[in-house]
Amino acid sequence: MQGGRLLTVFVCLVSTVALVNAGDPYFYYTWNVTYGTVAPLGIPQQVILINGQFPGPNLNSTSNNNIVINVFNNLDEPFLFTWSGLQHRKNSWQDGVTGTSCPIPAGTNFTYHFQPKDQIGSYFYYPSTALHRFAGGFGGLRVNSRLLIPVPYADPEDDHTILINDWYTKSHTALKTFLDSGRTLGLPDGVLINGKSGKVGGPNTPLFTMKPGKTYKYRICNVGFKSTLNFRIQGHKMKLVEMEGSHVLQNDYDSLDVHVGQCFAVLVTADQEAKSYYMVASTRFLKKEVSTVGVMSYEGSNVQPSNELPKAPVGWAWSLNQFRSFRWNLTASAARPNPQGSYHYGKINITRTIKLANSKNLVDGKVRFGFNGVSHVDPETPLKLAEYFEMSEKVFKYNVIKDEPAAKITTLTVEPNVLNITFRTFVEIVFENHEKSMQSFHLDGHSFFSVASEPGRWTPEKRSNYNLLDAVSRHTVQVYPKSWSAILLTFDNAGMWNIRSENWERRYLGEQMYVSVLSPEKSLRDEYNIPLNTNLCGIVKGLPLPTPYTI
Repeated sequence: MQGGRLLTVFVCLVSTVALVNAGDPYFYYTWNVTYGTVAPLGIPQQVILINGQFPGPNLNSTSNNNIVINVFNNLDEPFLFTWSGLQHRKNSWQDGVTGTSCPIPAGTNFTYHFQPKDQIGSYFYYPSTALHRFAGGFGGLRVNSRLLIPVPYADPEDDHTILINDWYTKSHTALKTFLDSGRTLGLPDGVLINGKSGKVGGPNTPLFTMKPGKTYKYRICNVGFKSTLNFRIQGHKMKLVEMEGSHVLQNDYDSLDVHVGQCFAVLVTADQEAKSYYMVASTRFLKKEVSTVGVMSYEGSNVQPSNELPKAPVGWAWSLNQFRSFRWNLTASAARPNPQGSYHYGKINITRTIKLANSKNLVDGKVRFGFNGVSHVDPETPLKLAEYFEMSEKVFKYNVIKDEPAAKITTLTVEPNVLNITFRTFVEIVFENHEKSMQSFHLDGHSFFSVASEPGRWTPEKRSNYNLLDAVSRHTVQVYPKSWSAILLTFDNAGMWNIRSENWERRYLGEQMYVSVLSPEKSLRDEYNIPLNTNLCGIVKGLPLPTPYTI
């Protein structure tokens, strides 16, 4: 069981497997979401448990598996899960964010059914409602390659998930009250590795055990709230092999900057003296460094780790250079037999450029955040439901922001922020950060090519610096202080998709938006019908479902 010792334990995970003839296998789970008490930083506090676990159970899947999860919400508030990095092809109904779904009411259940179609890689899930993520409810989600698809490295001895995150000792409801009143959260109180905080020289139970000479795979995900975390292991190199669903060129690293929302998969070989070693996770780019350790031990050894920890890098130029060292493995196959590099994204003509500038302003005396002068707020009726029922004009307006923001954003308008993007167009999005803080942004429903990140302001001439050959295809990109990052992608997945800050304080206070990608055909070839078990709320509550799409 992951995490610290639980004071309250609930029903165990229930899973069964059923094979469908001539189809992809189904995996069934029952999740009971409850409150419980743990003390990750030594102070007992209320957290969110899944089947009694903190963090939640790992979801272990394979490309194209059908995953069916019946979620029982035993909290006292509405609740949703989102599956960060899963694209939900043609199926934004399962994305689990408030722009697409009505939250699961307290005391009821809802069944998710989704498929990691043509995907492999390392991901995680978490609560998307309110500030529930600050209380837990997150866990690892891995998608393995099918047996027929070659993987560009030998099978490891074992495959482990490492969830790292910053943490606050105040409850999620107290933190929400702070933000609602116009206050900020300040620095985190600590850092966790798989729900635990260790101390150098303390009685730390090993999180992982390795056999001498064997190689292990570790999937490292930053499931935190605002802090970039640097991860390193005493005396061991980490060979980076996969990043957010893409195989990458296999370089060795002493440490990795893992920005909020990002996942890396590395290979670590137990080729050092047989004893215990510290794993270290420490914050970056904050006024004060906060860190923790976990123990990785060699099998059969009782020798304690050295108290001399590997040092963290300094400054963000180091981090930027590390980002530039990441390269797509062009010859490796991902979820399909064809090599990743057979998709020549650099030869596709850009049809539209959207520049998104984040900003911080006061609205009615309270701090808000936004894109291009608009601070998003969720309406009572989810955007996707309003659109599907052809009632959008009663809930939100499309395109309230322009593709080019004002040179200086001095005010914020609070309203739903939805941008129309034409189906199957190749789009350039530039995230421009005018602030002194680190940013991390995520796009649901798609992967994109992160082609450049540089200091200063973006201009069209900067395209000459783009990596148009082997930029990594991923779903989360960091933007350094007073800098910009550019991504390229084809919006080929019909639905309503969230673009958000992975800094959860900023996202909660409006630094997010949605893109509506509509297929003009309204055909099942492009998008699935609304599931029959969908909760209806707002102005569509009680209405009959629209005429379903057909082929």
